Amino acid sequence: MADRLTKEIIAKIENHAESARWAISATAISGSGEITTATELTSLGIDSLGLADIIIDLERSYGIQIELTTAEAWSNLRNIGDIVEAVRGLLAKEA
Repeated sequence: MADRLTKEIIAKIENHAESARWAISATAISGSGEITTATELTSLGIDSLGLADIIIDLERSYGIQIELTTAEAWSNLRNIGDIVEAVRGLLAKEA
């Protein structure tokens, strides 16, 4: 079961996907029909520009600074779990 932070981040990514009209393929979604931490960003149709938008939203929402270039983010944040753990780590440093 996903914790609150994970659920919030998944919801934010889903909102971005809907507003950008990204095509969510059937292979992106687990057998339960849900997007999970294992879901690859590329399978949701998220490109580097979409990832940048998501990062900006997360920074604003959580008052954090994700210090990655677009290329670094694209190679380090490959699935939703990677994003959750990056945010979780930054929030822990702030506490």
